[in-house]
Amino acid sequence: MPSSAKSVVVLDFETTGLSPNMGDRAIEIGAIKLVNGEVVDTFQQLMNPGFRVSSFIERYTGITNNMLRTAPSCGEVMREFASFVGASNMVAHNASFDKRFLDAEYSPLGIEYQGQFACSMLIARRLYQDAPTHKLGDLVRYKRIDHDGVFHRALADSEMTAKLWMVMLQDLQSSGIVDPDFSFMQKVSKTSKSALSSLISKHAKSANV
Repeated sequence: MPSSAKSVVVLDFETTGLSPNMGDRAIEIGAIKLVNGEVVDTFQQLMNPGFRVSSFIERYTGITNNMLRTAPSCGEVMREFASFVGASNMVAHNASFDKRFLDAEYSPLGIEYQGQFACSMLIARRLYQDAPTHKLGDLVRYKRIDHDGVFHRALADSEMTAKLWMVMLQDLQSSGIVDPDFSFMQKVSKTSKSALSSLISKHAKSANV
């Protein structure tokens, strides 16, 4: 059965670096659960990676070694998060980054997720080709989305991504695509910019038949 794009878990990781293959770990996760476009639950937790983070990461995220010292382990937090997500589909801004870290943190615990991923950044690149950049903060300003000015903390970034996601769904609605399913959003992210308008018009026609 198709799953609505309005019912997803939007997540964001803060990490010790760019690649779990280089030994980097997650240090914070934030997530927003949307059901029919409404926020029904949130999840936020710091996690202790088992080693000190660099001063650059402390400055960039505002997450200090002192804050992480008393945080629960990554494994403990990821088990809680798996229960929060359940079988939901997931959305992240630059999803390949967050998916890599989710896979790396889940793998030693033997956890597998049932949902799929969509990338709000790739979709925004298709829908907002005139945006100055497709970084989250720039898109939030470009679409005049309300925000509190906090970026690079996991819950704040997942809240912004969830708002951007709903704005993208509203913009698609004005093109005749009402309540698209999640797989359609994945398709948008993989469609070339030049082929996008024909994908949208074809989908709008079939939805109205």
